[in-house]
Amino acid sequence: MSQITPLIPRQPVPELSVRTVGGSTWNMSEQSPENFTLVVFFRGLHCPICANYLCDLQRKLSDFTKQGVNVIAISSDSKERAEKTAEDWGLDELTLGYGLDLITARRWGLFVSTGRGPTSSGIEETRLFSEPGLYLIRPDGTLYFGSVQTMPFSRPSLAEILNGVKFVLEKDYPARGQVVDHVNPEGSASDWPNANYDPQ
Repeated sequence: MSQITPLIPRQPVPELSVRTVGGSTWNMSEQSPENFTLVVFFRGLHCPICANYLCDLQRKLSDFTKQGVNVIAISSDSKERAEKTAEDWGLDELTLGYGLDLITARRWGLFVSTGRGPTSSGIEETRLFSEPGLYLIRPDGTLYFGSVQTMPFSRPSLAEILNGVKFVLEKDYPARGQVVDHVNPEGSASDWPNANYDPQ
């Protein structure tokens, strides 16, 4: 059984390589954004909440681009289901990755569910699929921010993510949650003293 591995801020994220709708291959190690890469993991074609979330993401693509953020949305769906996702949801601008294997999903700290038949959209869930997650990764490949869900709802607000990006760029705000061993925190990167940001 593969283990869920939590990602730690300021540490390198695992390798990630997926095919995208349109025929290219997307590799995490080849990304060179101005400020961040935003990786949004979603449940797949069967998920109506994902449809609303990714449509909102596409509407905000230009705003993320202005902040120097590259964006991709990834699921464990097949090529055929991913292509139908792009078509049915009108995602002609958003980069869609597919075929995320569940071992890689676990390495990225994602939860995995079993299918339970058709959803409210009338589309059958796949036998196994990864639940949602959202990560901001720095150009050096280290994690800045992460959020994972066990359910389709209660995902991070994309408007709040955008506002957060603006804030951290303006304030040079560091990634938080970096302490691995809270009993001996001296071994983790420290922010104190640091005069470059306002503690909030």
